[in-house]
Amino acid sequence: MKIERELMRGAGPLAVLKLLERREMYGYELVEELATRTEGVLAIGQSTLYPMLYNLEAKGLIEAEWREDGLAKPRKYYRLTGKGAERLSRDSAQWGAIARAMLALGITGERAGEASAAPFASGLSVGMPGGLSGGLSGGLSGGAM
Repeated sequence: MKIERELMRGAGPLAVLKLLERREMYGYELVEELATRTEGVLAIGQSTLYPMLYNLEAKGLIEAEWREDGLAKPRKYYRLTGKGAERLSRDSAQWGAIARAMLALGITGERAGEASAAPFASGLSVGMPGGLSGGLSGGLSGGAM
């Protein structure tokens, strides 16, 4: 399923923050993890990811470090900052509230006739019923990411 651009504007940054909460990653690794862990729902290309990473870094939500790791080419690893962890917590709670409201309206989950999103439960769960992570951080937390 292809997610509309406006929804991805909030879901993408929140998903990246969630992945970086678990461990440091380099860009291509983030692209692969997003695609794999969400079964393609939150798949984004490198041309979308890198501007998002620069934006998150400029806001102080993540920080980066170049490493050689014995490879032919150095890689830039990203990690969550304290400010990023706070933002992740706040935006996750807001997304959870929206998800519960949508579920109550029958828009998401089994009430809407969909099967539970169990494959996502081990992925990027941040409080949304059914396990799929996303977020509306741009519109809910005082500015677009």
